[in-house]
Amino acid sequence: MGKFFAASLLFLMSMTVIAQNRILIVGDSISAGFGLDSGQEWASLLQKKLQAEQLNYQVVNASISGDTTAGGLARIEKLLSENKPQWVLIELGANDGLRGLSPKEMKQNLAQSILLSQKSGAKVLLLEVKIPPNYGKRYLDAFYAVYPQLATELQVPFVSSIMEDVALNKELMQKDLLHPNEQAQPFLLNKIWQTLKPLLY
Repeated sequence: MGKFFAASLLFLMSMTVIAQNRILIVGDSISAGFGLDSGQEWASLLQKKLQAEQLNYQVVNASISGDTTAGGLARIEKLLSENKPQWVLIELGANDGLRGLSPKEMKQNLAQSILLSQKSGAKVLLLEVKIPPNYGKRYLDAFYAVYPQLATELQVPFVSSIMEDVALNKELMQKDLLHPNEQAQPFLLNKIWQTLKPLLY
């Protein structure tokens, strides 16, 4: 009876370790799958990819359509406490840009989210987003400088322009020309996966 109990305890402990391998995604509508059916967004495709690669990670998609870097920062401590992720993928900034919010404040919000994630023991992958070019060169330059600056200053990997292969292809965009459609999701995943995969091994 004692041996059976010990074996059962070890099994439960091993299952707990596996369950704790989590990838937390904190993003906006691009990651939340705005306009798509559940399971079509790139985050769900990531879970399938991980399973196919036999990598024991559970994807927790905490993305909210319309979220800003300030909104992500307000939520992240609770998300970190509840999920205890090994990796945090941060895909925020597009709504800051669309609303013309300060790139300086955007950088501060992202930096704080990264630092809180690192303090919790998680590693961070920063995902760069793009905004339409009608905001003026000065604003765009300041906006796009945020991601590589943070990657260098806080020593985190980042994926440049996850919408690079999608945004200018109308066949991969929804009618609003802001959100990727179902056909675009494998392209988003592939862009992110190229950087994420070697980090997980």
